[in-house]
Amino acid sequence: MHPRRPDGFDGLGYRAGARDEPGFGGAFPARSFSSASDLSRWVTSPPDIPGSRNLHWAEESPPRGAPAPCTPPEGPAEGPCPGGAGRSGEQLNRFAGFGIGLASLFTENVLAHPCIVLRRQCQVNYHARHYHLTPFTVINIMYSFNKTQGPRALWKGMGSTFIVQGITLGAEGIISEFTPLPREISHKWNPKQIGEHLLLKSLTYIVAMPFYSASLIETVQSEIIRDGAGILECVREGIGRVIGLGVPHSKRLLPLLSLVFPTVLHGVLHYVISSVVQKVVLLILKRKAYDGHLGESASPVQSMLDAYFPELIANFVASLCSDVTLYPLETVLHRLHVQGTRTIIDNTDLGYEVLPINTQYEGMRDCLRTVRQEEGLLGFYKGFGAVVIQYALHAAVLQITKVIYSTLLQNSV
Repeated sequence: MHPRRPDGFDGLGYRAGARDEPGFGGAFPARSFSSASDLSRWVTSPPDIPGSRNLHWAEESPPRGAPAPCTPPEGPAEGPCPGGAGRSGEQLNRFAGFGIGLASLFTENVLAHPCIVLRRQCQVNYHARHYHLTPFTVINIMYSFNKTQGPRALWKGMGSTFIVQGITLGAEGIISEFTPLPREISHKWNPKQIGEHLLLKSLTYIVAMPFYSASLIETVQSEIIRDGAGILECVREGIGRVIGLGVPHSKRLLPLLSLVFPTVLHGVLHYVISSVVQKVVLLILKRKAYDGHLGESASPVQSMLDAYFPELIANFVASLCSDVTLYPLETVLHRLHVQGTRTIIDNTDLGYEVLPINTQYEGMRDCLRTVRQEEGLLGFYKGFGAVVIQYALHAAVLQITKVIYSTLLQNSV
């Protein structure tokens, strides 16, 4: 490749006689750059990269030679920097926003894991006479498990859930890179774009399905009979499930092809419901905050809260609505995944025994019919009290972080 600079340009100045060449003509006299103002036309700062220097929207880099916002002009300093307090509050705002998001992620993926474990065990336990529809019975059975098996009984399989999330994100990124399927929907969407986006989600759920099945088994398997499995055990079991190797299963094991439809149906519906609810709730909260700012002058603390918490609340409400709406379908899905895997679960009625999974469902339709006939409509909601505890903890963490954040902002103003 040839250099893209003119022949007459050498560093920060022009070579003597460069403008006398025929290609340039004689109307352009040679000149040298002797002042900083001349150099500023050619030596510029690098382009603004979003997030590189914490620039805000419509904020540009300061020109070369301009004083920093906190640097006083030439002459003796007359007082402290007027922008120091504002910048310290801005830094506090950034760190507090990061802490709020981190607390929300910690609640969703770590603090709520015992509720997810017990909820899944209740869903696949067709022997259970106690459905644990309220949080009071769920707390009682959690205490029994912790007393008889130790704390690990409620935290098993947490590493595999993170692995499944990583596989899902990686598969979605790889598929979107090598196919024209869009990973995100633009504001000017059309039915074709939505269909392609949902197709990408469906392919992602299919790729992650065997690993999700292995992770599900890890979370419902009783700690009494568990061996010291490594954190990558779900990856090995998922690959073995695909190629037909690994731990021998019974003849009641459903093939992966028969699990594709319920898995994709649950994943796509969960994504659609949560996305729609999130957009609606976020629009309502932003409209409410905008109307409040028009009615009366909002305090700086309230303005900062409106910048972070509407999105967190929208995510909370969207996840809650999708989990509650699709809980019966999730119960059916988990029973189909666990069937024939020789899984031994804890007795959710007593809390100190184990039970085998010996279901013989022929598919999704047969599972729906059998659960309705033998366990009733409430059989689809076994362990629903764990969902109540899970989202009550999430709401409590959001409220606590909001109070802490408001206190920090009030002290910094």
